[in-house]
Amino acid sequence: MKMKAFVTFFILLVCPIFLYSTVDSTLEKYLKPAPYKMGPHNMRNIDFIYMINLDKRPEKYESTMQALQPYNIYPYRFSAVNGWELSFEAIDNLGVNYQPESTQGPICTVFRHIDGKEIPSFEIMKEEGVTYYCHSLSRGSLGCLMSHLSVLQDAYTSGYETIWIIEDDIRIVENPHKISDLIDQLDQLAPDWDVLFTDSETKGADGSKFFCGGIRPRPNFQYQDLNYYIKRTYINEDIEKLGLRFGSYSMVIKRSGVEKLLNYFKTYKLYFPYDMEYFFPPGIQLYGCSRDFVTTTAGGISDNGNPTYEK
Repeated sequence: MKMKAFVTFFILLVCPIFLYSTVDSTLEKYLKPAPYKMGPHNMRNIDFIYMINLDKRPEKYESTMQALQPYNIYPYRFSAVNGWELSFEAIDNLGVNYQPESTQGPICTVFRHIDGKEIPSFEIMKEEGVTYYCHSLSRGSLGCLMSHLSVLQDAYTSGYETIWIIEDDIRIVENPHKISDLIDQLDQLAPDWDVLFTDSETKGADGSKFFCGGIRPRPNFQYQDLNYYIKRTYINEDIEKLGLRFGSYSMVIKRSGVEKLLNYFKTYKLYFPYDMEYFFPPGIQLYGCSRDFVTTTAGGISDNGNPTYEK
């Protein structure tokens, strides 16, 4: 017993964070299904194509479908999780809980539920049993993350080997069927790849490239040194290996990547917006294109920060 106590003390001393040792099934309870999937929702090298779209944004779905129609690409419309409509119970169960053995954490967002009303507040992570999210996380961003995880779970359950997930604000720059050729190249040059982003970088509101040059600490996960994430390696004239980047609007994901992402979020729960940590899963291999094939619409309408569809 003395040896066991010493080992526990040593772990807490060296790693002043709390770690989950097993995958938690709580997340699956709140994931959204993908029914009625019949149709030509595939292309060469891609088993299934999902488009994430809020029910209250039919105009964005129609616009994206019109952009893809000349290429005979017909994604399956996944009815997005609306974070602004998530139950109080979901909010309390999906985030990171402070544990007694952890050190005092950073300033976080807490969704306090008092007398049937929600009161978000910014607090230092220190109260046992309280659910915390990163500073300023919105319900909209949480819904976006839950939408992607729901799609990943459906893809895993369906047995797909390679999927393409797009959001409803993409912009076509080059023939999207060239993505199939890029997958051929990756399979030959980097067969252990997990994720391929279909453009060179996400874009700011003015259309210029918006680089991710840092990481924020997660209270229950031991991440790598920053140099590990910012490193980029040239593969060929079309593809480079990435450590991190922003933007989840167009991602081709192999089954190995699906498994790593699901295991990560089921183990460590939800904390950041999706594109601030899809590079954290241990061993995940991310790649991007040296030029844009399918990218985002700069300055497009978003419901992440606020439910702007109400206006």
